Amino acid sequence: MPELRLRINGEDHKADVAPQVSLLDVLREHLWLTGTKKGCDQGACGACTVLVDGRRIVSCLALAVQYEGREITTIEGVDHPLQEAFVRHDGLQCGYCTPGQICSAIGMLSEHAAGAPSAATEALAPEALTPAEIRERMSGNICRCGAYNGIAEAIQEVAS
Repeated sequence: MPELRLRINGEDHKADVAPQVSLLDVLREHLWLTGTKKGCDQGACGACTVLVDGRRIVSCLALAVQYEGREITTIEGVDHPLQEAFVRHDGLQCGYCTPGQICSAIGMLSEHAAGAPSAATEALAPEALTPAEIRERMSGNICRCGAYNGIAEAIQEVAS
């Protein structure tokens, strides 16, 4: 198996993995970075969301070899005001989805600031991040406990 070199949370890592191994499995099973969760393993729940070069991806659908030489950020490498806001607004219950929710929210805030469109609004000014817009942009992340109101409130607080 070829040696894979990844830059994760500002540190260089090596792993001997087959080319078909997902980034999620490398993170959890080879590098023991278990903050990123395996939910559905089909890209539908968002629990495995990480940031690659600042953009959010679902790591269960990403082959690890695709991300050699890129900057990967997992929840272990996050230091963001969203983390405290999630606690203040009860944006978590069991906590299983929380790492993916936070990574996704960080990526979503960057997308919004860059003017990326969404299905919730026809025209969006960077300062107009409404609750409906937050819910639309975070719709790829499922919370089985139903903490959506707290999640949206936390994101709204940090966005404003």
